[in-house]
Amino acid sequence: MSSLGKMVRAISKDGSVLAIAVDSTDIVNRIERIHRTSAVVTAGLGRLTTAASMMGSMLKGEKDSITLRMNGGGETGSLISVTDSSGNVKAYVANPIVELPLNKYGKLDVSGAVGKDGYLQVIKDLGLKEPYIGQVPIESGEIAEDITAYYAISEQVPTVCSLGVLVNPDLTVRAAGGFLVQLLPFADESCADIIEENIKSFSPISQLIDEGKTAEQIAMDLLKNLEPNVLDESDVEYKCDCGRNRVERALISLGAAELQKMIDEDDRTEVKCHFCNKKYRFNHQELDELIKRSK
Repeated sequence: MSSLGKMVRAISKDGSVLAIAVDSTDIVNRIERIHRTSAVVTAGLGRLTTAASMMGSMLKGEKDSITLRMNGGGETGSLISVTDSSGNVKAYVANPIVELPLNKYGKLDVSGAVGKDGYLQVIKDLGLKEPYIGQVPIESGEIAEDITAYYAISEQVPTVCSLGVLVNPDLTVRAAGGFLVQLLPFADESCADIIEENIKSFSPISQLIDEGKTAEQIAMDLLKNLEPNVLDESDVEYKCDCGRNRVERALISLGAAELQKMIDEDDRTEVKCHFCNKKYRFNHQELDELIKRSK
């Protein structure tokens, strides 16, 4: 099954308003298959990963990346989504199975699962000595509002974010997606009014995607009456970049003593990638080699 999503970026004619929309249904389906998440966790991790993908598409450098980490003290524990500058993503959750009653609106209680006592961290690795870390208190735990708050507080960029995941009774994902609209510093006040008016008429984003609206149609509708043009469109996917070399480097970083302990305790050491569940096995001889390399 495909794990490709479709992302479209559009801009108003005067270049003052940017809109990004993504259909992430296949990506969130992949999250559910890898992590075997319950419905409310699929919705929460799916929303965070959809946001990460759109934020990644705004990175300038080819090797830049963003990690979103959210821990609100709820039953899910930490939710982590990592994106590259193409909007490709990978995700992890500490506790994939949380069962909660529906919220008062009859929807999956993402806020209840994530919790509100904690922070959303945005870690940008831009190839500098130190990564940039922005941190904001969790506002709602519903995730879209928290992303909006991050942009308002940490980056001072007026932003509207919408995220949604529709989960089928069999736990597969029926529709998932999101949009981000940003007013750039020189945007006229009237632009904000037009965007507000456009968004008023929107159904929930997951419903729009379920009804067959494309990412391009959503992006263009967001910028209606601002003479929008499509900047670019791209396929985005769930993509783990783990590999044996990377795992070896991680093991070497543990140091010779820790590696020796592994040899003494087990015939074989197995390391599992948190993001894709791929397993890497190392026998005594291979660990011995790593000890030599660690010195």
